[in-house]
Amino acid sequence: MSPSEPAALCEVHDHIAVVTLNRPDALNAVNSALSAAAGAALERAAADPEVRVVVITGAGRGFCAGADLEEIAAGRSVYDPDHREWDFAGIVRHWIGKPVIAAVNGFALGGGTEIVLAADLAVIDENAALGLPEVRRGLLAAAGGLLRIHRQVPAKIAAEIVFTGESISAARAYELGLVNKVAPAGTALAVAVELAGVIAANAPVSVQQSKKVLHESAASDTGWSPGEWEVNRAAAKVVLSSADAKEGPRAFTAKREPRWTGR
Repeated sequence: MSPSEPAALCEVHDHIAVVTLNRPDALNAVNSALSAAAGAALERAAADPEVRVVVITGAGRGFCAGADLEEIAAGRSVYDPDHREWDFAGIVRHWIGKPVIAAVNGFALGGGTEIVLAADLAVIDENAALGLPEVRRGLLAAAGGLLRIHRQVPAKIAAEIVFTGESISAARAYELGLVNKVAPAGTALAVAVELAGVIAANAPVSVQQSKKVLHESAASDTGWSPGEWEVNRAAAKVVLSSADAKEGPRAFTAKREPRWTGR
């Protein structure tokens, strides 16, 4: 990405908005510029009457490598300063009334998986993987991962994913119901756009009201309610103020094993 290019792109064709996370040299790791650009793109898509479905994907060989740990290690925010309420990547708490499809074209651990969990549907490249490895960095899957994973897979599987931090293959993600389709290598975006086209051919009001009912008729806590996010915020405050939260990103940046203190 050249300095003049935005950290997220948006193109609209045939009633489908494709939002592309655009920091390919960093595997689309999220910094404040990406959060601002992606959040703004999602907001424009939500407001555009011509857009019926949104697809989120990544530029280059990665979908999203999660938070930019170098930014965190340097003490810099990875959020949009003007829209902190949209949270990580400008996406995970950015509700829109139109269907959102994640096109997982590559590396998608941590915050990348949390974007997938926030999406309504997901298509994953057969060579890609999901996972919540935050515990391996002394951090917390606080961008909705802990609020949503146990609603999308069985509770004990969710606990294994969270506590081990191990990655999940595309085939296993499909088996668990975390994704709708596994695409041949290099075709996740094309398959996601094809799926979006099927949805976009339907009546927009019907689809949008169906999304509303699906979410509002689910269990009272669905990963979107303010109460859930307050519990999440309190846990994140404890974790992120710990010495281990500083050690994890530093060890990652220095390419060494972390030395945990449990404090």
